[in-house]
Amino acid sequence: MNSKTHQQVALISDALERADEETAISHLEGLSPAEIASLLESLPHSLRPALWPRVPSAEKGEVLLELHGDLRRALIELTDEDELVASLSAMQMDELADLDEDLPIPIINAMVQAMDTQRRQRYEAVRDYPDDSAGGLMDVDFAAVRADVTLKAVLRFMRRIRRHDDQLPEHFDSLMVVDRTNRYIGVLPLGDLISLNLEATVADVMVTGVPGITPLTPAREVARLFEDQDLLSAPVVDEQGQLLGRITVDDVIDVLRDEAEQEILSRVGLEQHEDMFAPVVRSSVRRAVWLGINLLTAFAAAWVIGLFEASIEKVVALAVLMPVVASMGGVAGSQTLTLVTRGMALEQVGRGNVLRLLWHELGIGLLNGLFWAVVVAAVAVFWFGDLLLGIIFGVSLIIGILTGALAGTVIPLTLKRMGVDPALAGGVVLTTATDAIGFFAFLGLATLLLL
Repeated sequence: MNSKTHQQVALISDALERADEETAISHLEGLSPAEIASLLESLPHSLRPALWPRVPSAEKGEVLLELHGDLRRALIELTDEDELVASLSAMQMDELADLDEDLPIPIINAMVQAMDTQRRQRYEAVRDYPDDSAGGLMDVDFAAVRADVTLKAVLRFMRRIRRHDDQLPEHFDSLMVVDRTNRYIGVLPLGDLISLNLEATVADVMVTGVPGITPLTPAREVARLFEDQDLLSAPVVDEQGQLLGRITVDDVIDVLRDEAEQEILSRVGLEQHEDMFAPVVRSSVRRAVWLGINLLTAFAAAWVIGLFEASIEKVVALAVLMPVVASMGGVAGSQTLTLVTRGMALEQVGRGNVLRLLWHELGIGLLNGLFWAVVVAAVAVFWFGDLLLGIIFGVSLIIGILTGALAGTVIPLTLKRMGVDPALAGGVVLTTATDAIGFFAFLGLATLLLL
């Protein structure tokens, strides 16, 4: 949230608390649906119902699309049915399909009944596919032309669309090219259409290198395809090559943003669309599970420390230094875990290179371990005046960092094979491994060699 948004939240909150409707409405003027959604999510729970009626009816559907599920459902319940149907009727089919699981059945029925036959068919075509697939992302409001027509004819066709719909399809960078049976064969970039000889046919200038995407392709793979080929749009085709729709780069940006949010939040046990101002009891229950898991892992590390209680009592320096060993192993492991998890998400890690990756990470861990072992050993000798303690400290640090490199590579691969999200559970398992082994190595060596 930028400083302007912070200011707007403060001003709107103040206006709503004073029941100053005119001021609250004035601060909404000129804001995009995404900005209004951000404002709603930033407001305390008690003020949201007061702001929602002030949002222009024509924009409510687009605002709902930008909100997280819990808040979206709460605001839908506060909206008059006729107002909601009118707002939703202007939305694109793929956007409408993203909302329908949160809409009451009467709203969906009224909305479908208000559609013409073509629009109803397009809506039903999109809603049949999962939201996180190419079919769920695709826009069925697109323009397609045949390969055997001239560019002049295509321009006339576009003008008719403009006169009929009063606008061209959103994010209009190209036209899909099909044959007489609606089979996808290529793309006509808009730049070529307006800059080349109008007597040329579409077949003469169309681009055939843009692959068709099947509707059940996962959204993550779609995003990677756009990234690898620098696409602005791409066709969606069925198994027979029939053109179903197109995906535009704005939808792909949403996928990338959602993935980034999910990865960050899942590491600390939060849901992807966690509401900052959700009811306290509900938020507490959601977070309690994760805290409980972390508590168990903390007890596991504490149990290892307890095995060497007598040694710690005799050599106080052990209590001072042992957190360093665990911390360095944890940091090294987190670096490897993040790298491997990202590589798995991008499908860069597999059977063909996993052993090489493991040796690579162990090599990095060994070099870093040797360097920092010398540093910490010197610190320990200078601090406590005990050369043997310094050597034990350095060797333990090497073991901890190597453990982190090994665990950071193996854990995400193992979790994925077990069907568990590495981004969600990897950090907890890694911390347990590096803490337990780091403490055991340091305290165990100290017990054997010092006592």
